[in-house]
Amino acid sequence: MTDLERHWDDVPVGPAPVQAILREGRRSAATSSRGDRRRRARRGFVGAGVLAGLGGAFVAGTLVSQPAGVSGAGLGAGAGGTGSGPGAPAFVPAAFHGALQEPASCEDLLDHYRDAAVDLVGAWGWQYGFGYARDALGNAVAVAGAGVPRNLRAPMTEASADSAFRTSAKTTTATTSETGTNVQEAGVDEPDAVKTDGELLVRLRGTELTTYDVSGDDVERLGSLDLGDFRDGELLLTGTTVVAIGNDGSRSDRRVWWQQIAPQTRVLRIDVSDPTAPSIDQTLDVDAASVTARQHGSDVRLVLRSGLPEFDFVRPGRGNGGQRTATEANRRLIAESTLADWLPTLSIDDGAPEQLVSCDQVAIPRADLGLGTMTVVGFDAASPVDDVAGLASLGVAADAPLAYESTDRLYLAASPPPTGMCWDLCTPTIGGFRGTSSGTTTFYEFGLDGPAASYVGAGEVEGTVRDRWSMDEADGVLRVAVGPSSETGNFNSVVTLRSEGDELVEIGRLDGLGRNEDIQSVRWFDGLALLVTFRRIDPFYAVDLTDVENPTLLGELKIPGFSSYLHPLGGERVLGLGEGPQRTPSGRRSWGGQVGLFDVTDLTDPQRIDVHGYGPGSRTLAGGDPRQFTWLPEQRLALTVVARGRAGYVSAMKIWGGELRTNMTRVEFGSDVDLVRTVPIATDDGLKVALVTGEDVEFFELP
Repeated sequence: MTDLERHWDDVPVGPAPVQAILREGRRSAATSSRGDRRRRARRGFVGAGVLAGLGGAFVAGTLVSQPAGVSGAGLGAGAGGTGSGPGAPAFVPAAFHGALQEPASCEDLLDHYRDAAVDLVGAWGWQYGFGYARDALGNAVAVAGAGVPRNLRAPMTEASADSAFRTSAKTTTATTSETGTNVQEAGVDEPDAVKTDGELLVRLRGTELTTYDVSGDDVERLGSLDLGDFRDGELLLTGTTVVAIGNDGSRSDRRVWWQQIAPQTRVLRIDVSDPTAPSIDQTLDVDAASVTARQHGSDVRLVLRSGLPEFDFVRPGRGNGGQRTATEANRRLIAESTLADWLPTLSIDDGAPEQLVSCDQVAIPRADLGLGTMTVVGFDAASPVDDVAGLASLGVAADAPLAYESTDRLYLAASPPPTGMCWDLCTPTIGGFRGTSSGTTTFYEFGLDGPAASYVGAGEVEGTVRDRWSMDEADGVLRVAVGPSSETGNFNSVVTLRSEGDELVEIGRLDGLGRNEDIQSVRWFDGLALLVTFRRIDPFYAVDLTDVENPTLLGELKIPGFSSYLHPLGGERVLGLGEGPQRTPSGRRSWGGQVGLFDVTDLTDPQRIDVHGYGPGSRTLAGGDPRQFTWLPEQRLALTVVARGRAGYVSAMKIWGGELRTNMTRVEFGSDVDLVRTVPIATDDGLKVALVTGEDVEFFELP
């Protein structure tokens, strides 16, 4: 029996079951047997294409017999998006393909949400219990069962220690962005609480935005603006426009039953052309949580995440019957849901909410990922947004909350949770509810053109991805550091992928790094990766990526402690900030913040040539927030924030003759330590550094 015949036999006799066939085709492709990744993916794409073509033929046939004025792409009641009936606009499919399928209609998209949701609902609403957890947005996440992981990979290869070995791999200098923020990618700015153009400095603390003149010998406060109920915000700066991204404060602490309700995103365009009187130009409210934001010139791109919708679920008892009755009632709510429940909306200047993405802008993934909606929204910050049509938007009808952006690529990823069993209360994890126990991370690649993003292709990697710093793109190759999952051995790996057609194909892999250890930090260069893992000691690995199809271990160094943030100082030195063993005044061993200076001149034999400990119980905050680190290359000076108890210090580290010469300045206390920034400002008279604390902005005296 063919797949088509089997799918046909699974549904009742009647009109052509186009949607059921397409849905079953996607499910079959997503659960096809493992084997060669290229062969499997291409076979799945061909199968999906055949089904889509057959579905199109069925649609054409059924439309012939329909009464005039009735569209075959009809909506469920109140679904929104592309309409149906007399005068409704025709459904225009987006350029999705391969692993991200075009919905045949708005009804097809709605069916995807309903079908995926019904299995997640029980007597108390969205299900909790053995083997399940919730993430920060209330999404259900599966937890992989315990078991012995398989190791089907060849051992890692090592570079010869012979002195004749040569590689062009080299570290380079990383500096702050033009607006003063220490960023992951050169040329891609990131939001922060402080931004500057070299003359004007803008900072956000709570709901107050304040402007300062930093062009003179002293910092001068110019003006301020109360942003009202704006909360948890950060800033981007382009020209005389500040883009503030946060939320409206209405849903930050709200819970429905066990479910955490995600705050909606608020975007403010603020005019600072007169810095003595900054003013709000425009307010955008999106009913979705902000995952990340990036800026290229004046183009700003947001990645938004919509979790499981709020429904008026019933619970057993109180006149609702037993668990079976409550489950049936709750599943009816899912069956009656509309696209308005699943897709985010946009409100401009408190106007009526509009659906942010239309049906043809939302792709249905073939992979069985977590339930939710990811939305990518781009706009030119130099001018106001007139309406939804003025935004460059696309969506994915799934949960893929890991986002990384290079100068010309955006990647969304869904990574499986850690291996191991989980009971009713679980540590929040990323990843989806369905399919994540497979132990693979799914990546979606998008090309960037101005504020717009267009789909390129997708791929899978066996293993888990810790965070955005574990991903990097160079010359069209995605490089990823992955941790163990149910599909790997208990080790870490570096994997390379390249686009071939509409696939991200794995082309190289180095396994066996840091067995029984966790990835702590990664730093990428054109032909090199530096990787730190940790459990009891700190292995520091140098991986040659000059041949992307054959990642090679150049050298490693094992030392006590670990580096949670790596910062390259050039072709010879790297700073590692993290934690390590310390000694108390009485001579007892303890643990605290430390900074190490690494010599990477010979990558086959990296060395830590100096280390400085900040004392037992101290913390180097750049490990959790790299924006609290600044490198001044001309001065050979690094500035980082260190916490000792409730006190915060700026540690100024002079790199001289292979040594760290440190100087500590106490600058803040309490929770405001997290707000401390050191912002470099270049002037005609030389370099200055603005010290931003909880209450003040002033120039920091460099040692």
